[in-house]
Amino acid sequence: MLIALPGARIVLGKQNRQGEEVNGKLIRSIFWALVGVFVVIAGVFAVPASRELLMGFPFIIISGIVFGLLGVALIFFMVKQKVGGVLKKFLLLTGASAVGIPVSIFLHNAIYGLIFVRMLDRPDFDEPFFFVMAIFVCPIGFLVGVVGSIILAVKHRQRSA
Repeated sequence: MLIALPGARIVLGKQNRQGEEVNGKLIRSIFWALVGVFVVIAGVFAVPASRELLMGFPFIIISGIVFGLLGVALIFFMVKQKVGGVLKKFLLLTGASAVGIPVSIFLHNAIYGLIFVRMLDRPDFDEPFFFVMAIFVCPIGFLVGVVGSIILAVKHRQRSA
């Protein structure tokens, strides 16, 4: 049985046919949910009207948790499904980057608060590593993974047509 992202196909192991279809659809659903949540988060940060309407601590916490958990789910089901080839690398990059953003934000704030403010009593210093990971590295990795997965899907659809 061959199942995957729209147009792309994943060669699955010897499992029952119904389980393969459900897991393939689940990977596809999680992938597109991740893309949707990323667009919403980026839209809230980028568009002033939505920022004023939605931005706040509850939105940041809830969207970060949902985004991270979807990344964990994508990695889990991708490994369980035994996805192979280049698609596996792009999906892994997508999922790991989705997990990395909220984890890096948490670590950045925890290190700043615990070390620089509490222990060193230097609130004017900041922790740059996890900040750069959360703001630049992980979002770029996420976008590369998403675009790569979509390109593979389109190429496969063109070949099979």
